[in-house]
Amino acid sequence: MSKFIPLSVPNIRGNEIKYVTETLESEWVSTGGAMIEKFEKNMAEYVHSKGAVACQSGTAGLHLALRYLGVNENDAVIVPTLTFIAAVNPVKYEHAEPVFMDCDDSLCMDPIKLRKYLETECYCENGKVMDRELNRQIKAIVVVHVFGNMADMESIMEIADEYHLPVIEDATESIGTYYIDGKYKGMYAGTIGTIGVYSFNGNKIMTTGGGGMVISQSSEILEKVKYLSTQAKDDTVNFIHNEIGFNYRMTNLQAAVGLAQLERLEEFIETKKRNYWHYKNELDSIDGIQILDFRKDIRSNYWFYSLMLSNPKDKQKIIDGLMKNSIQSRPIWGLISKQLPYVNSKTYDIEKAEYYFDRIVNIPCSTNLCDEDVTYVIDVIKRLVGGFNG
Repeated sequence: MSKFIPLSVPNIRGNEIKYVTETLESEWVSTGGAMIEKFEKNMAEYVHSKGAVACQSGTAGLHLALRYLGVNENDAVIVPTLTFIAAVNPVKYEHAEPVFMDCDDSLCMDPIKLRKYLETECYCENGKVMDRELNRQIKAIVVVHVFGNMADMESIMEIADEYHLPVIEDATESIGTYYIDGKYKGMYAGTIGTIGVYSFNGNKIMTTGGGGMVISQSSEILEKVKYLSTQAKDDTVNFIHNEIGFNYRMTNLQAAVGLAQLERLEEFIETKKRNYWHYKNELDSIDGIQILDFRKDIRSNYWFYSLMLSNPKDKQKIIDGLMKNSIQSRPIWGLISKQLPYVNSKTYDIEKAEYYFDRIVNIPCSTNLCDEDVTYVIDVIKRLVGGFNG
């Protein structure tokens, strides 16, 4: 097979060109226009949220969420170490400090360690949760739903409610994922916490090229986030601004693409699911590897597929071997708490994140993949692993 198989690329085969052409013809191409409002409305309806605010990126959405919650230089925010760095950088934008938490076997934040940290490392005073060592108030928890999985939101929300801590759901990888059982049955990733954030980056299950979305069940939050995302305009005629705002609004052109992508989201998820099970059924029987499961109580969007290796020494061999066969793959992110800007930040009992970092390789998962492509990737992996075991 001679063609290159990328890791994760967009699927632009619906009404994208039609809607973008309509937008160009209307000449509303910037941060105002009917496509933005329609995209917000349709997304809110899809995930059953009170409303939505379209913005320039998932990172911008997380920054707006932290700004709304009043996070500042005296505060700390609980974050995962096993995630993309964009989930944590906005904490530093507000001059606060992250406190890094470990993952569980879902690759998402471990609620057992979260509770233990709050019980042993913090104290409550005047309605505030304070970290003893940092002498900072814990202002929020950022929970990332990794690779289309979901964190244990029942446990995390119980802890958050007990300590009166707001939860920001970074659902940038989990658009379309929802619970099928339990307390939050029928609720989508991003709609359970105080504020949820989606991403429409080029490698996500649906894309606008760039872009993001903030969702909430609170009209007050949505109004404030939109206000902050549009340069905090108090008087749009006379240009009066009473707060520092941001140029974070999504463009009408991006929203046009998003509308077309949202129309096909369920189709994308079905394709992702089919290819996931094709990989899993073929590879789980091979000694030394498996495709990681998703939680049993969710309908995942199956965004990324994680090839788990028993021997960490095989990780780079797999990546290099796949590339030699024109197949793109990637390791999981380097732990954020070990990145240069965060090496002096507080960590709490990081263990499983280290284990998974050493052993996970993400393999091709685009919705453009056909059965022949997946079969080829599987055959190459089998040959590579056979060579290791031989």
